[in-house]
Amino acid sequence: MKIFILFLLLLSAPAFSQTDNGLADIAKFQKELNKEYKSKKKSPLEPDARNHFKGHDFFAADLKYRVTAKLRVTEPAPFFKMKTSSMALPEYRVFGIIEFTLNDQKFELPVYQSKQLMATQEYRDYLFLPFTDLTNGNLTYPGGRYIELSMPKGDDIIVDFNKAYNPYCAYSTRYSCPVVPAENHLEIEILAGVKYKPKSSGL
Repeated sequence: MKIFILFLLLLSAPAFSQTDNGLADIAKFQKELNKEYKSKKKSPLEPDARNHFKGHDFFAADLKYRVTAKLRVTEPAPFFKMKTSSMALPEYRVFGIIEFTLNDQKFELPVYQSKQLMATQEYRDYLFLPFTDLTNGNLTYPGGRYIELSMPKGDDIIVDFNKAYNPYCAYSTRYSCPVVPAENHLEIEILAGVKYKPKSSGL
């Protein structure tokens, strides 16, 4: 079976903005994600699941999980082969460390840059933030979730966990997805973004 690499599929995914419009921005993200999963051309869902798909089960939008983080750039860092759910090993590098406070706790997470995407005009500013948290395997996908970011002009960057989505391989074995590095674990429940229900619809 042909394997599709997640970071290549991002080229056809909707562009999720980082505008500071709060709840309206989150609603737009949810609408675009649902539209993508209903699309015959873009959906990662198998045909039967796509035909029955009515929309993702999202946590209620909560601006507490929309944080302004400080980005400490660490480039130029060497590229490394990131583990995936298959034998594929796409090349990424740590672009920087984001520092933020959530529930009165301070966190630091690496953000990554894809070697292949940074060579494109449209996605050269794309940053990849995979993460795991204490909801995984219960309310959310066991393997963690992803957030898409863009390089900011300064050192402040909006990280909206309400825009956290599941890897495509959560829905089909046709895909190969980056495995969340251990350094990207949050020892906290992130009650935002897309949920996961493997025993019912898989969504």
